[in-house]
Amino acid sequence: MSFLGLSGKTYLVLGVANKKSVAWHVAKTLEAEGAKVIYSVRSQARLDSLKGLLDGKPTYLCDLEREEETIALAAAVGREHGPIHGVLHSVAFANFSRGMQPFHETARADFLQATAISCFSLVELSRALKPHLAKDASVVSIGISSQVTAANYGYMSPIKAALESASRFLAKSFSADTRVRFNSVNAGPLKTSASAGIPGYLDNYLHAEKMTLRKEALKTQEVADTAVWLLSPRSSGVNGQGIVVDAGMGLNFFDEELVKASARLL
Repeated sequence: MSFLGLSGKTYLVLGVANKKSVAWHVAKTLEAEGAKVIYSVRSQARLDSLKGLLDGKPTYLCDLEREEETIALAAAVGREHGPIHGVLHSVAFANFSRGMQPFHETARADFLQATAISCFSLVELSRALKPHLAKDASVVSIGISSQVTAANYGYMSPIKAALESASRFLAKSFSADTRVRFNSVNAGPLKTSASAGIPGYLDNYLHAEKMTLRKEALKTQEVADTAVWLLSPRSSGVNGQGIVVDAGMGLNFFDEELVKASARLL
């Protein structure tokens, strides 16, 4: 028997974009541990692009911006695959309609849309899935380290902070009549396809690598492994937490090498 105790359990994974995404790494690790994984993707176009990865796997379409689709997803997954032992919410969307702007220039419509999809969807989905969750299910969301306040992240940093907060409040709210747990994995910079589209991201990524204690960049699988552990019964004592996975980047502000490099520039 696997230490994680995932064999025979059923998990819903949202947010697979390609083979580099955190969601895919989590899903394939769950499957390797003997779990059944149900997939949800945003659109038919996204599903078509994932044909090689998701062929033969139970997959549903759901645009999380539309509440009615979220409710329908929960009903279908619960009816056809329940009870659900865990959910991975690895979803982020940002529409920079005016291009990259200083945070105070953020367009209201862009911010609200991104919040609905990237944050509040966790609340709507959890509410809709509640009748179909196992009594001790685990819900995990993927956020970013609070240290990631780079200007070129735009308004996604505060929205991801809101996601972490929403996860905590869901943990408290659900505790009234269930033992369902909610936690978030707050990752440092990763080499994913989504991040590659952020202007200047490569420079940030390379800087973050130098900030880690081991001088080696964070790997997507390392983030996925933490999420899988949180989804498993082995993390039963962890609830309402944001687990930072950044290889020590967030505490290494005064790294000797970087301090010396900065001093040479003065």
